[in-house]
Amino acid sequence: MLIVMHHGATAAQILAVEEAVEAMGLRAEPIPGSERTAIGVLGNQGYVDDTTIRELPGVREVIHVSKPYKLVSRDFHPAPTVVEAGGVLVGEGLPPVIMAGPCSIESEAQMLASARLVKAAGAHILRGGAFKPRTGPHTFQGLGVEGLKYLRSAGDETGMPVVTEVMRIGQLEDVCRYADILQIGARNMQNFDLLKEVGKTGHPVLLKRGMSATIEEFLSAAEYILAEGNERVILCERGIRTFERATRNTLDLSVATLIRELSHLPIIVDPSHATGKRSLVPVMSKAALVAGAHGLMIEVHPEPEKALCDGAQSLNGEGFTGLMNDLRGLMKYLGY
Repeated sequence: MLIVMHHGATAAQILAVEEAVEAMGLRAEPIPGSERTAIGVLGNQGYVDDTTIRELPGVREVIHVSKPYKLVSRDFHPAPTVVEAGGVLVGEGLPPVIMAGPCSIESEAQMLASARLVKAAGAHILRGGAFKPRTGPHTFQGLGVEGLKYLRSAGDETGMPVVTEVMRIGQLEDVCRYADILQIGARNMQNFDLLKEVGKTGHPVLLKRGMSATIEEFLSAAEYILAEGNERVILCERGIRTFERATRNTLDLSVATLIRELSHLPIIVDPSHATGKRSLVPVMSKAALVAGAHGLMIEVHPEPEKALCDGAQSLNGEGFTGLMNDLRGLMKYLGY
């Protein structure tokens, strides 16, 4: 439920409404606006009788919101959220942000070479995996904290903020120490305990859509983070599992447009994991920006044929530079 106050509602009237909501055993979440204040009602498991609330001084209207996600909804938060991370802004009305780098951090030299490559081509944020959630236990699992140090060093040298995945609560302290953005991977999208702890950090978060998640489940996962007081969340579409096996996953480009209607949070697209094919990454990157994505996450490796992880979907330096040149032309056409 959303309670909209009159433009001239006083602080005392707003407080009275909050107290009335809490007296019903629910949680009141004030949402100040430029013209009027709204109060979100959280914690209800079903319909809430609004008779008493409607009659309180200063109340303009009461809107019943049936969605399980509320804090991430445009109903509760009409204005788009811009997320700042390491000096880079991601959100509506801003030029799309490009996150790029290798799937896995393999060595200090490889990470630094990757960082220099993507920086020279025009990337804004450096990505790299130190902890790798692999399908099989016998594949490369990442360098751990050592990899985090290489990532941070490469980011500092090239002047880019860095994003990397955190897989469990025990890794949070280390990842927060070295990374500007905490990535929650597709396999952990519904690791609710991890989402809660990430929310408590206040750190910017990149939340990837689960491989079989509906839009409602995706946004409900983000709700866990916002419910802990952290609105610095960037959503990421990375393809979903369907019956099709010609590509690694099926890229759902409609999400970029739909999320902008449903939520105030920015959304980016990962065409590398979505397709699994290097040849498809450039065209899907362009399509994602046309569909309304606020940015892209692209895997880039100096020598993809030698990559320890996901080499088939990684661009080399020449490929990424060419794509960035094309994207600059597209962004100009799109009005950025």
